[in-house]
Amino acid sequence: MELNQGERINLSKQALGIKQIRICLGWDIDRTDIDDDCDLDISVFMLGGNSKIPSEPYFIFYNNLQSPDGSVELLSVNCIEENEYDDEIIKIDLTRVDPKIQELVFVVTIYEAQQREQSFEQICNTYIRIYDEATKQEIVKYELKENFYEETAIKLCKLYKQGGDWCFQAVGQGTNSSLEELVTEYA
Repeated sequence: MELNQGERINLSKQALGIKQIRICLGWDIDRTDIDDDCDLDISVFMLGGNSKIPSEPYFIFYNNLQSPDGSVELLSVNCIEENEYDDEIIKIDLTRVDPKIQELVFVVTIYEAQQREQSFEQICNTYIRIYDEATKQEIVKYELKENFYEETAIKLCKLYKQGGDWCFQAVGQGTNSSLEELVTEYA
């Protein structure tokens, strides 16, 4: 199933019995005047009911690869080399998410974007997809069709609890915030 910006689905109803998923992110570099030094990183903000991270360990990124409850794990690049499509992968065990966590916000940033004079204008074919570990099937995919120019970060999507169900929303909101500024927003 493909979603457009702003659309939502109830994952618990779309994939009955879903427990373990992978969030997979992919992209291509669109400009020939830059090389592979354009480094994109995915981060996850695990938010409580107040839309803030309960404490710093609930911010998952390249320097904190796993949540304190063990439910969210950012895989190292070495673990995904056999996957020719996805550039970043996050494993999530929905059954282990701490009960105080109500929402997981997924953000992609360009490392040192301002210093390197890089933005999402130079990136194309960006997507995020959810893959069910049990069935080995893709459940949902969101391909960013929006045009981003000067933005250096994108709030891609969010997983959130609604009643007892897990839901997914394709957000696709660009910003010029650095990773540090996003941390401040959610702290």
